Amino acid sequence: MNFVELIPWAIFGGITILLMVAFGHFNSSSSRASERLDELRDPTRRAREKAEQEKNSGMGAMLKKAAPALSKALKPKTELEESKLKVSLANAGYSSPAAPQVFLALKVAIGCVGLFIGAGYGLTTYGLTQNGFLALGLVGGIGFYLPQLGLALLKKGRKQKIFLSMPDALDLLVVCVEAGLGLDAAMRRVAEELEETAPEICAEFNAANMQLQMGRPRREVLHDLGVRTGVDDMRALAAILIQADKFGSSIAQALRVQSDSMRIKRSQMAEEQAAKTAVKMIFPLVLFIFPGIFVVLVGPAAIMMIEGLLTDP
Repeated sequence: MNFVELIPWAIFGGITILLMVAFGHFNSSSSRASERLDELRDPTRRAREKAEQEKNSGMGAMLKKAAPALSKALKPKTELEESKLKVSLANAGYSSPAAPQVFLALKVAIGCVGLFIGAGYGLTTYGLTQNGFLALGLVGGIGFYLPQLGLALLKKGRKQKIFLSMPDALDLLVVCVEAGLGLDAAMRRVAEELEETAPEICAEFNAANMQLQMGRPRREVLHDLGVRTGVDDMRALAAILIQADKFGSSIAQALRVQSDSMRIKRSQMAEEQAAKTAVKMIFPLVLFIFPGIFVVLVGPAAIMMIEGLLTDP
């Protein structure tokens, strides 16, 4: 190998060393003085951190430990951006306070891995050319936006599950309230009954019950329930319950009205899907069924015509 062929390998090695140094700098522990000051502010800090270290181990613990440093570059600049990120993660099922930091750190980590792969492939295959740098940026960009794509898919799947399981939960909630249970006890009962068939909506009901037991106002808990799920029907249900609690009207009647409206909406969606069936069946009919029918019906006649033409003098 001559000197020109060694240049891409040298550049790749230099980038690798720089990134390792940067990670080592970001992950460096704080000074002993700052640790002592933190202990003076919170005497239970050391015991709590020790318990968390024993509880969390492996790659998850490493990522959580490195999350503050890795996510510093992507930290939202305003409270609005931070709240949007928290809502998106909550819609996907991640309501932990450390979820935004872990998500941003994951984006940075996977983006750096993509840069490594892009640099290794692009610089060794194309060298110091436009295609080499294009491969580096393309793979790095894919790695950076891959967690965002995964988050969008998780949000969509969880919203769909909550939407499909909500009518059954709402009907059971109506039965419990009309049987004499309060709203809190009815939500707890629904969470117990549907724990295996609808774990997503049961987890949201359990979180709402826990917040109510801790003393939060019911208005705020129901509002957060609608925002946390991200489902329009759940937001409408939360708004109806808030209005019923504010004006002192019957919660059972409000739940029954919402249940009837959701049942009508489900039937309308079923009718819409049935109406789309004829259009959706055109493509498989044209591509797969019509050619087979054409061969079966026209094939024998075509063979007879070819044989007749060949036998004629």
